[in-house]
Amino acid sequence: MDGPEVTLERMRSFVRVAERGSLSAVARELGLGQSTVTRHIRELEQAVGVPLLTRTTRSVTMTEEGRRYYADCVQILRLIEQARDEARSTRGAAAGTVRASCTAAFGVLHVSRLIFAFQDRYPEVAVDLSLTDERIDLVREGVDVALRLGPLAESSMKLKPLGQSRRVLVASPDYLALRGRPARPQDLAQHEGIRMSNIAGSDLLVLHGRRGGRHAVPFGGRLRVDHGLAAREALAAGRGIAPAHLWLVEDLLAAGKLEIVLPEYSPPPVPLNMLIVPERSGIARVRLLVDFLAEQIGRMPGIDRPGRKTT
Repeated sequence: MDGPEVTLERMRSFVRVAERGSLSAVARELGLGQSTVTRHIRELEQAVGVPLLTRTTRSVTMTEEGRRYYADCVQILRLIEQARDEARSTRGAAAGTVRASCTAAFGVLHVSRLIFAFQDRYPEVAVDLSLTDERIDLVREGVDVALRLGPLAESSMKLKPLGQSRRVLVASPDYLALRGRPARPQDLAQHEGIRMSNIAGSDLLVLHGRRGGRHAVPFGGRLRVDHGLAAREALAAGRGIAPAHLWLVEDLLAAGKLEIVLPEYSPPPVPLNMLIVPERSGIARVRLLVDFLAEQIGRMPGIDRPGRKTT
């Protein structure tokens, strides 16, 4: 046959370039030279007979024909991957790579250990775990599953609610001995607060009373951090008071290194959700990881699932 043919390798290169908008980024992702990825795109365009991408010095975008072809390619590649999974399932073993993303502190303290346990159960599944507090584009970054804390914007991703992450107000015994223990929410305005610089409105602390009532108090301090583990270290070092997820500080509370402040009041919980790329949700290894994480995270102290009583 004369001329290039449509191949899966060329199709995969096109799909990832269309999603990421960068030839160099896809070359790094696939472990190929940029000239190889460029050749894949050129040969695929020759095979289908129409231009699929428009290239400028700053970006790569799809043509109208490219958008239609991209949608078909995604479906074809998904079906091929699912067929491979089904064939492998006949010998009882899921295999391949799942790419997951997670909030950094939650990933370091808890999710990484869950991934270890998952791979012990499914030894032929590789997991690429990316830890970041940034709201990344899952499709663009090639991620299958993401764990997200906080409210979500409208998204085309498949959503699996995992529960509410309970929070408590904490400080170290040394800090409280030095600065005194607040007796009411308004007293917090006189204390050193440890604030998160990547959370809007952290200079105002909202607390809910056990007997009802909402209290919004000014919350200042000399230290702001952009990572949960840094906040954890600052709390243990006696640098101030902060609202913290229970999963972040539970061990420090048990060891007496931190104490709950104003136990009759608590910051509102934060929703914890799993986002799944719809085109990847039917793949066996992705489905197995989703179900495993949902089950295990739902058992964690401080994560309150619907219908589960808090303690």
